[in-house]
Amino acid sequence: MLPDLFSFGVMQDHEADELNDWAKKEGWNPGLSDQIVARQFDREAFIALRKNNELVGGGSIISYDGLYGFMGLFIMRVDYRGQGLGAKLWCYRRDRLIGRLQSTAAIGMDGVFNMAPFYARGGFSLAHRDLRYEGIAKGYKSSEVRVLNNIPFETLDAYDKKHFPVPRSAFIKAWISQPGVMGYAIFKHDHLVGYGVARPCHQGYKIGPLFADSTDIAESILSSLLAEIKGEKVQIDIPEPNQSALKLATNFGLVESFGCARMYRGNVNPVPIKNIYSVTSYEFG
Repeated sequence: MLPDLFSFGVMQDHEADELNDWAKKEGWNPGLSDQIVARQFDREAFIALRKNNELVGGGSIISYDGLYGFMGLFIMRVDYRGQGLGAKLWCYRRDRLIGRLQSTAAIGMDGVFNMAPFYARGGFSLAHRDLRYEGIAKGYKSSEVRVLNNIPFETLDAYDKKHFPVPRSAFIKAWISQPGVMGYAIFKHDHLVGYGVARPCHQGYKIGPLFADSTDIAESILSSLLAEIKGEKVQIDIPEPNQSALKLATNFGLVESFGCARMYRGNVNPVPIKNIYSVTSYEFG
């Protein structure tokens, strides 16, 4: 039960903007259009905790057509921390998302390491760590890459489905169409074997997703993206089990700066971690 004057509800646009501002202050460096894409895809993707009509906490609970859910962007306003309200908000978000999914659907999340025991008590199990590497972008343009917007979306979508627990066609189409996004793909023998995206953030760019059939392919795509944004701050979020991806980031002069615990509730459809060189985002999976 919430104290008097407090309530939960679906976020309004201005509240989602405010949550985005909090994320900037936390140093999470969200993409400039991330929450716009998410809210267009799922109008109930963001949940607010309010006191009267004032936003005091929030987070995302995106549903991929009821087949899979993801929780992220969980923030309490600084002056409302340490009062037990955050735990109530997190549990409400979890339960609301469960109610929006099919009974067999899994839920994923990337949570800060020190909160992992709390999330475990809430029904989530640790899968692995996702590590953020960052630095100043520098690379070379590979002759192998093709501009993402010049390939049929159906081809890209089919490849993306191999690397995410459920189909997310509408989401990924909007994700790669954000203002300022750059994307490259590589084909071998007329088959798509990798693609990657760089999107503008409040500071520099983030790479994600970056999927590839081999490290050589990932290197060509990543290097080409880094060449496009040379001199900018860049961040990439890598599943720790993919040691080749961590080494690749290091080879480009990027260093580990942050990390999250990737956790799941329920049985998630397996994805080829060895081919995931960057997750799409900590907020939406």
